[in-house]
Amino acid sequence: MGPEFAVMLYEKVKHHFSKGGKDGQPARDDGHGFDHVERVYKTALKIAETEPDADIEVVRASVLLHDIARFKERRMGRGEDGTHRCCHAEEGAKMAAGILAGMDFPEGKIKRVVHAIEVHRYSKGLKAKTIEAKILQDADRLDALGAMIIIRMLYAAVDSGRPIHDPGIPVKDTYDGRKTTVINHIKEKILKITPESFHTELARELAVDRYALIKQFTEQYLAEFGGSA
Repeated sequence: MGPEFAVMLYEKVKHHFSKGGKDGQPARDDGHGFDHVERVYKTALKIAETEPDADIEVVRASVLLHDIARFKERRMGRGEDGTHRCCHAEEGAKMAAGILAGMDFPEGKIKRVVHAIEVHRYSKGLKAKTIEAKILQDADRLDALGAMIIIRMLYAAVDSGRPIHDPGIPVKDTYDGRKTTVINHIKEKILKITPESFHTELARELAVDRYALIKQFTEQYLAEFGGSA
């Protein structure tokens, strides 16, 4: 296994993100399209270079496959209790195991990939037990900070008809995966992804400026919204 395997897997994964749309177009991604996977992949490899115990093959496979069930989760929607009928992390781990087994990926490494994908989802609050899982969590959550996440949230809000801000909608104490407004989402989830919450030293360093930008944007927006700036 080597870079060539990653290229083959890349093409297999990319195919899943082109399904579900109309007239041959990619399905709506709510900010989690293949461009997200590509960004997380590049960040994860950068982090892995600073972690000598990380298995680079496991990192590559974990990142490329971590959101493979995103569109299935979206298609199946939510139950009456508001929770997803299909968890993309759990379903993605199962899909990843089958895909990698069919490509003769080592069985022991498949188990590490499965674990990394199972625990990567922020709202589940699951603990990463391997360095590869920690790298995936860090890289994925870095993409939830900074300028890119502001664009992703605004795009998704406009696409879904969700408001940017509504003072009448209370901020929830705990993020439950359901988005009400962009500002509430930032307060409920994004601002809780603090630099010190990351596992790896490089991720903590990269998170500092990204976190500061989100915090400044939110404060400035609310000040202007309320007419005090």
